[in-house]
Amino acid sequence: MKTFNTTGRCIPEKHYMVDIHNKLVKIKQMVQQGSYFVINRARQYGKTTTLRMLPNVLSPEYAVISLDFQKVSSAQFADEEVFSCSFAELMLKTIKNKNNPVEGLSEQQVKLLENAVNEQKIKNLGQLFYYISDLCAASEKPIVLVIDEVDSAANNQVFLDFLTQLRAYYLDRDITSTFYSVILAGVYDIKNLKLKIRPETEHGYNSPWNIAVEFRVDMSFNRNEIQTMLNEYEVDWKTGMDTETMADLLYDYTAGYPYLVSKICQILDEQVVELEQYQSRTAVWTKEGFLEAVKRLLKESNTLFDDILKKLQEYAELKNMLWNILFQGENYPFNPYEFSTNLGLMFGFVKERENQVVVANRIFETLLYNLFLAESSNKYEIYGEATKELSQFVSGGVLQMDVVMRKFMEHFTEIYADASDKFIEENGRRIFLIYLRPIINGTGNYYIEAQTRDRKRTDIIVDYKGVQEIIELKIWHGEEYQKRGEKQLFEYLDFYHKEKGYLLSFNFNKKKKADMHEIEYGGKRIVEVVV
Repeated sequence: MKTFNTTGRCIPEKHYMVDIHNKLVKIKQMVQQGSYFVINRARQYGKTTTLRMLPNVLSPEYAVISLDFQKVSSAQFADEEVFSCSFAELMLKTIKNKNNPVEGLSEQQVKLLENAVNEQKIKNLGQLFYYISDLCAASEKPIVLVIDEVDSAANNQVFLDFLTQLRAYYLDRDITSTFYSVILAGVYDIKNLKLKIRPETEHGYNSPWNIAVEFRVDMSFNRNEIQTMLNEYEVDWKTGMDTETMADLLYDYTAGYPYLVSKICQILDEQVVELEQYQSRTAVWTKEGFLEAVKRLLKESNTLFDDILKKLQEYAELKNMLWNILFQGENYPFNPYEFSTNLGLMFGFVKERENQVVVANRIFETLLYNLFLAESSNKYEIYGEATKELSQFVSGGVLQMDVVMRKFMEHFTEIYADASDKFIEENGRRIFLIYLRPIINGTGNYYIEAQTRDRKRTDIIVDYKGVQEIIELKIWHGEEYQKRGEKQLFEYLDFYHKEKGYLLSFNFNKKKKADMHEIEYGGKRIVEVVV
């Protein structure tokens, strides 16, 4: 049987895969236009898998030379002569691959290149490109050069000189033969290579690759594409799952981030299926099984999450922006040239929605909340109060949300009675999440509705063993504003088909007392808590 793959490239014969044919066709159209471009996407975004499948749609018309710079050691970037010879050797190895040779090239020119390498005639980049130009001129098919993992070369000046040569030949290609199209792939866009090798204080751009056209192909998976993978799985296992509903869940939580889609499916197929409460694969591929997989994903350490943590430690500006978006409800107008936004886009942490910067997907959002809260939880006395009383928050396996809200009101009033309004306004929602975290940790999850999060309002959805609780957090701005909050919560409850929800208000009116009461609104029950 095939498996879901989250390490290395996916192989159609071995792995369940999303059908990316439409993406490959769009990339081919760029090649047909003779474009030079960069596929720069975040870690584990399916770049290598896409590049490995690309020759299947290009090879009838093009000679595709696919190189991987992970196979080039740092010593091979020592100087211009060493790099030039190493690059020629790598090209030859690819061209003469016994299992998959590159067809449509001039055997005579390939032999001349091989002799030049063996006789050590290639001393610099200029000589390397003489041979490349002759090879391109004599080729039966236009040659497409593909280089994966260009990040591996990003700290080497010789590689930047190589890009300069590519650019020079591109600009002169009406009179001098060269590659018909060039595709580079990596996390960093080529214009950011200089950024990567400069000191931390110098965030400058100085690109040798300004000939590249913008790569507009959406590499994330849409709902229909995700469903193609689930349909393939269903043919093998016949679980009876609703593949459309499951594809919607996967997209809603991941926004189509390829690694996250495959990882959740992998956890369902390999981990959730072994749990006692899931007696069959039919029970696994449900919303309840899905939420269990999400919970397990957020608790594990994996290469993607480790990379996120590393980037937050490296780039204080990026971490500060994400913190302000999540906890302060600050709006960042979308500007891809702003340094922190540019980094967030490049690493896949953020995206644009309605001209605002938002966290890229629900999984990342919850992960970031967990990371940030873990850094500060022990500093807050209210965290300790929650951990002391964990037994009373769950009864019969059911989260007692009324108890959670009442005890939060009591502890918040006791601990922060003398705190300044500014402190409460800046930290209120964080304090509530810090209180909530140990209560549901290990059994449930929460996420924040990005569409409703701003300085005045935040909606929190708690998933506890498949049961959802909806809590709206608001800053008190008078009775009329509170009434609007009740209406908004009612509409939200209606959307989620829930009969009961919670409205938590942080009130700075000195005459207002802490209070918890229940009201009926439009046939729904709303528990209002004022602190």
